[in-house]
Amino acid sequence: MNKQTLDFEKPIVELEQKLGELLRQSEERKIDLRSEIESMQRKIEATRERVYGSLTAWQRVQISRHIARPFFLDYVRMACTDFVELKGDRLFGDDASMPGGLATIGGIRCVVIGQQKGRDMKENLLRNFGSPHPEGYRKALRLMRMAEKFGFPFVAFIDTPGAYPGIGAEERHIAEAIAVNIRDMMALRTPIVSIVIGEGGSGGALGIGVADRVLMLENAYYSVISPEGCAAILWKHRKHAPEAAEALKLCAPDLVKMGLVDGVIPEPAGGAHCDPEQAADNIRATIEKELQILSKTPIEKLLTSRYEKFRRMGVFEE
Repeated sequence: MNKQTLDFEKPIVELEQKLGELLRQSEERKIDLRSEIESMQRKIEATRERVYGSLTAWQRVQISRHIARPFFLDYVRMACTDFVELKGDRLFGDDASMPGGLATIGGIRCVVIGQQKGRDMKENLLRNFGSPHPEGYRKALRLMRMAEKFGFPFVAFIDTPGAYPGIGAEERHIAEAIAVNIRDMMALRTPIVSIVIGEGGSGGALGIGVADRVLMLENAYYSVISPEGCAAILWKHRKHAPEAAEALKLCAPDLVKMGLVDGVIPEPAGGAHCDPEQAADNIRATIEKELQILSKTPIEKLLTSRYEKFRRMGVFEE
């Protein structure tokens, strides 16, 4: 897997390289360098805490896009059991950028769906860079209705820069597909949990994002537009993406404060890509806890609470 180093991580990487050199010298030359090695390890930990304890919005966006960050199917493999993929929207075809099916999470049988990216060009072409077509959202809706019919909770994993904006998607009514999902998720008579695991871009995210519990991983982002898109509109250049990221308030702490998401799932130090298994354990435990609470709530109360939660969002004047 590609070990991508972000700009702000370079001080940590340089120290890790020095530590590796100390370990190599200690082994090859049979020199006792324990004190130097321990000192370097303490310095690495202190630097890591300093760097990751004060991340900017733009740095979190960079982590959310890290090539080694776990994707939806990685979490299915690590956090779920008995996964059975179900394909096709029964109208046009199957969308590989939006896989889904049946799975068991913490002993609870669920219907799961998520947006899937690729790690190389071949996989990205197959997955359309994580940007779903209309048939992806219609497949999601088909699986939602199946979950409702059989009394299964519905769990969505959001990770998309946005829905596919191409001519074919427009011809097959991408906006209508997303709008129908938003409408029908509001009235779906089963518990819904949505988790932003990476990028949560615009309507592409909202198409599977209306839920009783909307959660985010610590270094994910959720926004009406990408920082680069916002910078291109407001500053006429993508180089202003860091300023746009700050202005958009797209990170978990700001979104929780504004009531747009219901909770934050912690990531391992350095991001989910540094310890995917731990990140998956955190997600599994959170989903299990939320579904146990939601399953005990009468469905009419659940629907009322879901509707009121989204009606409270935003600030307006009459």
